[in-house]
Amino acid sequence: MEAIEVERGGSGYSLKSSRLNNEDILFCIDVNPESSVEIKTTGSNGRPITRMDSIKQAILLFVHAKLSMNPDHRFAFTTIAKSAIWLKKEFSSDIASAEAAVRGLGATSPCNHADLTSLFRLAAHESRKSTAQNRILRLILIYCRSSTQPQHQWPANQKLFTFDVIYLHEKPGPDNCPQEVYDALVDALDHVSQYEGYIFESGQGVARVLYRCMCLLLSHPQQRISLDDLDIPKPLTKKLPPADTAPPNEVVPVTSQ
Repeated sequence: MEAIEVERGGSGYSLKSSRLNNEDILFCIDVNPESSVEIKTTGSNGRPITRMDSIKQAILLFVHAKLSMNPDHRFAFTTIAKSAIWLKKEFSSDIASAEAAVRGLGATSPCNHADLTSLFRLAAHESRKSTAQNRILRLILIYCRSSTQPQHQWPANQKLFTFDVIYLHEKPGPDNCPQEVYDALVDALDHVSQYEGYIFESGQGVARVLYRCMCLLLSHPQQRISLDDLDIPKPLTKKLPPADTAPPNEVVPVTSQ
């Protein structure tokens, strides 16, 4: 895939192309029982759906969209309860293979410990193989626990892959500490991510928020701006034209996107 860099010269601007590496994208899905709780969103038949249902749908939307951009991206899948376990080890661009892996996702028994060290070791091992093929590896973790802070031990000078996180949680309460969990995930991201890593969180229990976060993760790590500068989607007020641009007594229509 070609990226465009803009350079300014004496006579104006010129466009210089640079090559983006194809991605090997490793999903890791939290399969603690909190991943199977019902959310506010309902299915087409009016029945409630679970957090895992929405995760599966979001992953498949991501895979289809990513391959439509570049059919040479590849995907593999792991899960995490206490530690990381392979769900589908071989990286592949095959849609049917990804769909089969996602269909196999399901919650396990409760676990009050989450070891990201095992996940990072696995990702680092795979990243070396990706690098040898002029590819880059990205790890996307979808974490669902509201009271279990993930742990990790990792050398500060080993940043071999990009790390993205989507954190789905319950509201704070006597038994929940989502802020502390989120802070631990931010610390892990800052510690290991090679390129700019993104982290998004939601305690709303609404599937569309997850889908929106997953769409933002479609951005290639080598093209990203800082997460602090990311302003997508923009507030509705920023989409409205200045008041003086509308003719007198004309109603300016507002649409939601």
